Amino acid sequence: MSRVQLALNVTDLESAVGFYTKLFDAEPSKRRPGYANWALENPPLKLVLLESPEGTGGTLNHLGVEVFSTDEVAAATARLADDGLPTDVEENTTCCYATQDKVWVTDPDGARWEVYTITDDNPVPVGAVCSPGCC
Repeated sequence: MSRVQLALNVTDLESAVGFYTKLFDAEPSKRRPGYANWALENPPLKLVLLESPEGTGGTLNHLGVEVFSTDEVAAATARLADDGLPTDVEENTTCCYATQDKVWVTDPDGARWEVYTITDDNPVPVGAVCSPGCC
């Protein structure tokens, strides 16, 4: 099974973590400076919070569909390209504190979607900073 990803910009990470912990009755799966995520089974959702000091809290960062293999990313890439959508493929990229293979597409209003799989869930040591602008 795959799950939808929702990545949100937040101005106060601690307050947002408190809210979403209560909303989903679950602690984050991963916490890093300026970053938190939940890998929820019910509802099947990957929720990502990205601290945004620029005051863009409450805005969408990007959307995604997490799949569970590189083959599924490749199949999505081929299907999207066959359907005439411009794709941007990233392989073995470290983003959001995980190594991933992914393909990006953009909807008509500019919302970015990724179809991705995680190949290494912890390549960046705790306390290290993720690559700027990766998400």
